[in-house]
Amino acid sequence: MARTEFKLRYFGSILGYLWSLMRPLLFFGILFFFFTKVVRLGQGVPHYGVYLLMGIVLWNYVAEATGQAVTCLVTREALLRKVRFPRMVVPMSVSLTATFNLAMNSIAVVAFALIDGVVPSIKWLEMIPIALGFVILATGVGMLLSALYVRFRDVAPIWEVTLLAWFYVSPIMFPISSISKRFGPALQHVALLNPVATLLTQAGHAFIDHDPKAFPSAVSAGGVVPVTLALALIPSLFAFGWWFFTREAPRVAEEL
Repeated sequence: MARTEFKLRYFGSILGYLWSLMRPLLFFGILFFFFTKVVRLGQGVPHYGVYLLMGIVLWNYVAEATGQAVTCLVTREALLRKVRFPRMVVPMSVSLTATFNLAMNSIAVVAFALIDGVVPSIKWLEMIPIALGFVILATGVGMLLSALYVRFRDVAPIWEVTLLAWFYVSPIMFPISSISKRFGPALQHVALLNPVATLLTQAGHAFIDHDPKAFPSAVSAGGVVPVTLALALIPSLFAFGWWFFTREAPRVAEEL
């Protein structure tokens, strides 16, 4: 299902998959210009463009995996009514399709980092568990949302607003160290209770690591307790999403 969805999404398009790459690149270009030339928030941050592009690509995965998962059961109503198969396949295929895009877009991030002068190191291997953390988080939330949407159609607009708020409270457009400079370390510790903030902070530390002050590790930036709580929330959300979806799965066809 994921392979078919990935092929059909760009079927008949001249640029094909490149559209999936163009969206984050265009968004990156706008934000990069605004934060370096207008408000100058990114000035003085080493390899700011690399961090911004990496954050946008990782966030786009979360937005795509969860946003597409909301309506995935309803849009496949005909299939669910006619064919007996594990319902869990549907939200999992949505997450897997988004993972395909994440993997392809990550190539662009690596290429841009090398052009910008980021030196590859063994710490880049940390990006594998970090990306896995994003996948587990988005898949768990996606399972929960897909089951809820079958009963409550208000979930879609609510989640759109939630995603927008989540984007702005996460350190995507700026490293976590900028919060400490402007508002003090206390708010920085609170910000790292957000799992996306913790994962992005550690990603910047692992992938760029040019300046420990600009890109500290998640533990150095927020302390052990906030980071532990944020990381514990990821498997907890996945487990809850799995449990809730499994409970609702037998009644999906009836609700549809």
